[in-house]
Amino acid sequence: MSKDKKGMEIPKPWRIKRYYAYAIATAVALILPWIHINGHQFFLLSFDKMKLDLAFVEFDMQQLYLMPFLLMLMFITIFGMTVMGGRVFCGWVCPQTTFRVIYRDLIETKLLHLRKRIGNKQKDPDMSLTENKVKKAIAILLWTALALLAGADFMWYFIPPETFFQYLQHPAEHGTMLGFVLGIAAFLVYDIIILKENFCIYVCPYSRVQSVLYDEHTVMALYDEHRGGKIYEDDHGVHKKLVTKQKDLQAMDPSAECTTCEKCVTVCPTHIDIRQGLQLECINCLECVDACTTVMGKLGKPSLVTWSSDYEIVERKGKTKYFRPKILGYMGILVILMVALAYMSSTKEHMLLNINKGTRLYDLKSMPNHKFKVENSYIFLLQNTEEKPMKFYFSVEVPKNIHGTIKIMKPSEPFRVVPSVKKKKIVTLVTSDVLVDNKRKDTLIPIKIHAYALDKNGKPDKIISIYRETTFAFPKEDILNKAR
Repeated sequence: MSKDKKGMEIPKPWRIKRYYAYAIATAVALILPWIHINGHQFFLLSFDKMKLDLAFVEFDMQQLYLMPFLLMLMFITIFGMTVMGGRVFCGWVCPQTTFRVIYRDLIETKLLHLRKRIGNKQKDPDMSLTENKVKKAIAILLWTALALLAGADFMWYFIPPETFFQYLQHPAEHGTMLGFVLGIAAFLVYDIIILKENFCIYVCPYSRVQSVLYDEHTVMALYDEHRGGKIYEDDHGVHKKLVTKQKDLQAMDPSAECTTCEKCVTVCPTHIDIRQGLQLECINCLECVDACTTVMGKLGKPSLVTWSSDYEIVERKGKTKYFRPKILGYMGILVILMVALAYMSSTKEHMLLNINKGTRLYDLKSMPNHKFKVENSYIFLLQNTEEKPMKFYFSVEVPKNIHGTIKIMKPSEPFRVVPSVKKKKIVTLVTSDVLVDNKRKDTLIPIKIHAYALDKNGKPDKIISIYRETTFAFPKEDILNKAR
C-alpha cells in the first residue's frame, strides 16, 4: 500500500492482482500438458489413440460417460462464480480477456509504446504516423506467434506434446492437426486484433446469461450514487447524462463527491460508464475501481466505485451476504458431482471385454460310451488398456443350482494382447454333463465369464480382472437322448 499527503492508504491495484491470476492461468495451461505421472497427462482426450486421461489416470473411449460430469462441473462452477462475484470469470480467468491484456497492455503499451498508457483504453493510436504503422505490424507479428503457441497448446490436450512435435515433422501426413492449429491461430488474430472486446459484448452468450443468475448480493463493480451524486437519469431504459462537470454536479447536489474526471470511463476495456449502473458489458475487471481508488485516495476519501453488491451499496440494507442459500446450493451440487466423478473414476476397468454369441445356438456331438458333448461358440473382443503387452485368460462360473461344469475348449492356453489394440478371439465352451433336464425346450443357462490378466508369476491378476455375463445354450431332453 502507498500513502498520499493526506495519509489515505491506497491498496495495491486490482489490475496487478489480475495480472498475477493471468500469469498463473497461462503457466498452468502451458505446463500441464507436459506433466506426466505413470505416462498419463492430467487431461488428454486423444482421438488418435482412443483414450481419455483424467487426473493422470487413463480411461478408454468407452468410458467417455465421465465427460458430461466434467462439463457439468465446469458450468456449475462458472454459474456459482457468477452468482457470487458477477462476471468475475470473464475479468479474471477467461482466455479472451487474458489475450486482450497481453496484446493491448503488454505488447502495444509496455513493449512497443504504441499506446501511451494503460489507463486510457478509449483513445486508439494515430495510425497516420509511419512509426505507429511499423509498431502495429510488429505487434501483429508478435501476437501471431503467440496465437500459434496458443493453438498448439490447445492441441496438446488432444495430442500429447511429444507426439505433436513428431507429427509436425511430417505435416503432409497430419494436415488435420496442422489445420486446427492454423485455424485457431487465425481466429485469435482476428478476435484479439479486430473483434476485440466486441466478442464479450456481442458474441459471448455468457453476458446474456448473467442477468438471470444475479441477485441483490452478487458482488460486482458498482458506483456509489449516494456519495458520488447522480450522473445519469434512466429515461425509459435510456440513460440520459445530467452533468459533465463537477461544478454542475455540485450545483445539483452539494454533497456529491464525484470529480467527473471520468477516469473510470477512459480505463474501461468494454467502453462503458460504470456510473450508469449494472450493464451486461461489464466483465468485472475492476479497472474502474482502481481508477477511482487512485483519484479519491489523493483526496483522502474512499473510492466511489467499489466491488460490492446492490444490497450494500445501492439499497444500503446492510453487509453483503456471501454464503447465502443459493451459494450453498451451488457448493452442494459441486460436492455431489465431484463425489460422483471420483466414484465413477475409481471404478475404472483395466481391460475391456465384449462378448457376442456365435451364429449357431449350440453344437451337439455324440461321444463313445453313450456320452455327449455340447459346445457353444462366442466372439470375444478384448482390449488391453494398460501400457504394456500382457497375457490374458478366463474362467467360467455357473449358477449354484446347476450340477455340472462348463470348460474352456478353445483357446486352450493364455494369449497375448498388446496395448490399445482390440483383439478378436473365437472362444468355445463345452460340457459333457447334464446341466438341466428340460423336456419341452432348449435352456439358456446364465453364466459368468471371469477374464483376467496373468501377473509375473502366471497367476490371475487381482486388479486387471473383469466379469461379464452371457448364456450357455443347452439342448432339451429328447435331442440330448438322440446324441447318446
